Amino acid sequence: MGEIKAEPFAFPVKHDQLALIVIDMQRDFAEPGGFGASLGNDVSRISRIVPDVKRLIQGFRYAGLPVIHTMECHRPDLSDLPPAKRNRGNPVLRIGDEGPMGRILVAGEPGTAILPELAPVDGEVVIEKPGKGAFYATGLGEVLQHKGIKQLVFAGVTTEVCVQTTMREANDRGYECLLAEEATESYFPEFKAAAIAMIRAQGAIVGWTAHVDDILESIAHA
Repeated sequence: MGEIKAEPFAFPVKHDQLALIVIDMQRDFAEPGGFGASLGNDVSRISRIVPDVKRLIQGFRYAGLPVIHTMECHRPDLSDLPPAKRNRGNPVLRIGDEGPMGRILVAGEPGTAILPELAPVDGEVVIEKPGKGAFYATGLGEVLQHKGIKQLVFAGVTTEVCVQTTMREANDRGYECLLAEEATESYFPEFKAAAIAMIRAQGAIVGWTAHVDDILESIAHA
């Protein structure tokens, strides 16, 4: 067992039980004209982390470690979309509406796709999730159990919503969780900072946080 330099203290890594989960790096959240932009957000904050997310994905691939991608999306008939989620915040475009990149956050639509720079390769698991957390109404738990995974490195967006929610779900299920700081982002910098503080507070109550370079250095020697 090795260690990854992390906060609030070193992460006790077990490389044979480690996987990367990349949360919702989708066109609708990162590109102009997508759902994120329709809510008035500066999507350039999301696109800026793409190089670091890509480095992290490539590092896991080179090390032969699992990479799992998630996509927030719904069935075309919206049967898995609660009205409370569709109507929240009175957005200009609602989930399921026709947008510049197809129907917003509907499975199979162009805007729902993962950014091409970060696209999954053959053999990598893609989890389509209807909620903010990646365990709710998905097979993620079964996938991790089948692969013998007990430790998770997280990247993706947004830090305080889908990333933190999934980390908390994982923590409750007994997984040890590590967030890659440069490979996650929020539309609101203060929310990212607060989420990181909450995750690693009280002796890593939800999980650890670490820099991408320190994670890559560790897995390079896996």
